[in-house]
Amino acid sequence: MSAEAHAVEHAVTAPEYIGHHLRHLQNFTEKQAIVDWNYINYDSIFWSFVMGAVGLFLLWRAARKATAGVPTRFQAAVEILVEMVDTQAKGIVHNAESRKAVAPVALTVFVWIFFMNAMDLLPVDLLPRLWEEYYKVAGHDPHHAYMRVVPTADLSVTLGMSISVLLICLYYNMKVKGVGGWIKELFTAPFHAHSLVGTIVLAPANFFLNIVEFGAKTISHGMRLWGNMYAGELVFMLIALLGAAGLSSLGSVGLWLTGVLAGSAWAIFHIMIIALQAFIFMMLTLVYIGQAHEGH
Repeated sequence: MSAEAHAVEHAVTAPEYIGHHLRHLQNFTEKQAIVDWNYINYDSIFWSFVMGAVGLFLLWRAARKATAGVPTRFQAAVEILVEMVDTQAKGIVHNAESRKAVAPVALTVFVWIFFMNAMDLLPVDLLPRLWEEYYKVAGHDPHHAYMRVVPTADLSVTLGMSISVLLICLYYNMKVKGVGGWIKELFTAPFHAHSLVGTIVLAPANFFLNIVEFGAKTISHGMRLWGNMYAGELVFMLIALLGAAGLSSLGSVGLWLTGVLAGSAWAIFHIMIIALQAFIFMMLTLVYIGQAHEGH
């Protein structure tokens, strides 16, 4: 169901329409915030798992159907993707043993985020409207049928992924440098002292800067993806409202047509954003893991 029909049927205002579409399906729906540790966003979890399963299925199918002869277009596309990720991993992570695990992680990150981002290309009201119809059939209030289908527009998802990358970085820091070596680096870098007294004096500052570095990289890593996808989601909603205004006003066919054309143009442009954001997240994952192999 389109935003136009949704707006006409319920006669909602623009703030109500956007507010409804920005609310998550949670265990408690009366109050929501961008960051709230007390509630679980069931819709984000569900669509994250669905998109992860789709990505795994396609990669598994490509591996299962791979042949030594002339590849199919699908196999060729997957091979190009794998080769691209492997090339980037070799250029950033110089430890061949680590790359055996890091390259698959990077590939998984790219494919998973790409498919989660691609949910933004679905019509704004398609899945939420179907969810509302289910609520009606089940005898529930359809006004509480919240459903957001773009997991990467949920900050809890993107921060969860960036924290996972942080844990991988900490693992390789301790694996490559040893637990003692890594702890020593926390207190002696980046300001290296040439005496014991200097080392003791600079230790608090070094430790503080290293903790800030880990925190800043993790937060910016997750918020960069979230910010771009959240903004893209809002643009689609505003364009949908433009078309809805055209249908709700007599003689505004031109306004409705403008909404259709704007939505199509933004969707085409958004394809690049979807792929670019997945690539950037993957590259930063490789860079941060690569830094974990190096000393200050």
